[in-house]
Amino acid sequence: MRVEIWSDINCPWCYIGKARFEKALAAFPHRDEVEVVHRSFELDPNAPSAARPLIPLLAAKYGLSLEQAEAAEARIAENARGEGLPYLDEGRDAANSFDMHRLLHFAAEHGRQAELLDALYRANFAEERSAFDPGRLVELAVGAGLDGGAAAAVLADPEAYAEAVHEDEATASAMGATGVPFFVLDRRLGVSGAQPAETFAMALEQAWESRVPAPLVQVGAPGDAEACGPDGCELPPR
Repeated sequence: MRVEIWSDINCPWCYIGKARFEKALAAFPHRDEVEVVHRSFELDPNAPSAARPLIPLLAAKYGLSLEQAEAAEARIAENARGEGLPYLDEGRDAANSFDMHRLLHFAAEHGRQAELLDALYRANFAEERSAFDPGRLVELAVGAGLDGGAAAAVLADPEAYAEAVHEDEATASAMGATGVPFFVLDRRLGVSGAQPAETFAMALEQAWESRVPAPLVQVGAPGDAEACGPDGCELPPR
């Protein structure tokens, strides 16, 4: 069975949702027969490539004061830490994630996609140093087991793996995904948002037991779990 996960490195609920899904997968009796593939989804394709401080960006997007934006980040951080994830709720920045997605497709070709994705999430959400600088991206690629020269060559060529990123995004759009994380099991069953591990466990069981050609079925209505979309990331309640 194949599970495809559309996500963006800029999306905190993707970071959290990945941990919840992996918790469910670890307890799934057929986990060794599940292939997990990560797909690209840019929350803001028009975001500038230069990194900018995150808190002012959140304040501007949501119409919040800086103090309110800081409090919102703190609430997301609490959710992340509840899943055992490190999370800095201040001092981080944000930028265009397209190069990260291109590099993840390069990593997939070399069997190191999962390792690079983990490194990117950790760098973006748990480290003060920007994860968006090309030099830093090469370091992360090397740490994930990739060749540094080859990774640098990918980043230097804006066309490298660009089509693969756009194809992922077009597929997500055709499936009706408007935000991430978005999980698709065998192209038949969809799960939207950072659902609890129990929901992912139920979806895995349902998909496994009904492995026959059928239309995509959504588990959980869009909007009933935290996710990120073009208009921003949902904030946990106060």
